[in-house]
Amino acid sequence: MTEDSNGRLSPTETRNHRTSEIDTVPTLALLRLLNAEDATVATAVAATLPVLATVVDLTASRLRSGGRVHYFGAGSSGRIGVLDAAEVVPTFGAAPGLFVAHHAGGQDAVERAIEGAEDRNSLGRSAAAQVRTVDVAVGLSASGHTPYVAGALSSAQAAGALTVLVTSNPAASLAAHADYVLLTDTGPEAIAGSTRLKAATAQKMVLNSLSTAVMVRLGRTYSNLMVSLAGSNSKLRRRQITILMEASGATEAQARDELARCDGDLRLALLCMLSGLPPADAASTLVAAGGSIREALAAARGRAT
Repeated sequence: MTEDSNGRLSPTETRNHRTSEIDTVPTLALLRLLNAEDATVATAVAATLPVLATVVDLTASRLRSGGRVHYFGAGSSGRIGVLDAAEVVPTFGAAPGLFVAHHAGGQDAVERAIEGAEDRNSLGRSAAAQVRTVDVAVGLSASGHTPYVAGALSSAQAAGALTVLVTSNPAASLAAHADYVLLTDTGPEAIAGSTRLKAATAQKMVLNSLSTAVMVRLGRTYSNLMVSLAGSNSKLRRRQITILMEASGATEAQARDELARCDGDLRLALLCMLSGLPPADAASTLVAAGGSIREALAAARGRAT
C-alpha cells in the first residue's frame, strides 16, 4: 500500500464500492464493471487540459531551443513512459533521444518487476543527472509519492529544468517538486491498488496528448497527416505515398516520382508538390521554416507574389 507521510492511503489504493462483488459475478458482468470504470478516465484527463496546454507550449519552446523531454517512472507508470518515448520516433520522425524514458530498475524492469527500485530516491537522482536547464522532466506516479520520481524531479528542478508531475492523487507529495501538476483524479481502482488499470490508462492518454501536441506545434504534421514519417519498411513507404496523394491530389505515379526525387524525404516531397519549388530550394525553405510545411509554403508563396 502507498501512504503519504501522515499514513493516509492514496485514492488509487482504497476500496472501490462499485466493484466489491467483482469476483462473484458472471464474466460479462465482470467485464462491464471494468469497462464502466475505464469510461471515467477520459473525463479525468479532460480536467487536466488547461494545464496540459501550457505544458505543451513550454515543452515545444524548449525543444526548439535544443532541449529534450525526460520521463521518470516506476512499474506501470515507467512502462507508459517507455512506450511513449519509443513511439514518437517512428510516428513523427523525431530524433532518437528527443524523448527519453527512465524506468526505475533500468531496462530489465520494463519486462519484469524489480521490487524495491522505486523506493530509492538516489536512483532517481542518478537517472536525472543528465537533465539540463533547457530540458523538461516529467514524473509519472499514480500514488504521487514514489521516492524514485521524487529524486528525479528534485534533481531536475535543481538543474533548472521544467518539471511536470502526472499523478492520480490530489494530495501528491511530489507536487512540491513540480512546476506543473497534471492531476488525473481517477479514484479507486476496480481492483484496489492495481494502478495498471485506470491510473495507467490516464497516464497513457496524457502522454499521448503531450507528445502528439508538441509534435504538431513543432510542425511535424501537415493538417492531420504524419508528414514526418520515415519510410523504414514497406508498410510505411506505402503510407508515405498515400499521404502525398491525399495532401496534394497527385496520382500514385506522381507521388512515387516526387518521393524518389527527394530521396524519400516525405516533408520535402510534399513541399515540392505544393509549392512547385525544386528540391534544393524547397529544402532551404523548409529549414528556414523550422521544418513546418505550412510556414515553408507560406514563405514560398510570399516570395512568388
